[in-house]
Amino acid sequence: MPKVHAHVVVSGLVQGVWFRASTQQKAEELGLKGWVRNTSNGCVEAVFEGERLRVEDIVSWCRQGPPNAQVKDVAVNYAEFSGAFSSFAIRH
Repeated sequence: MPKVHAHVVVSGLVQGVWFRASTQQKAEELGLKGWVRNTSNGCVEAVFEGERLRVEDIVSWCRQGPPNAQVKDVAVNYAEFSGAFSSFAIRH
């Protein structure tokens, strides 16, 4: 299974609704590596690395997010897998 890197920016009502913690939990369930953080402009930014289908699964999940989120848009850029991450972390 090919591996990929995805950089994702989620906009809408996505801060203060457990988006980062829920993303971390989902990423770990899918066996993905990378990170997630809040941005200063109210978005959530994440990097996911792993098997292509699993990365596509979490990108789809990001379009909905946790129950209290109101996602407006998800911008995704795919790139070559780097293998730079050993776990999935919440960045501050």
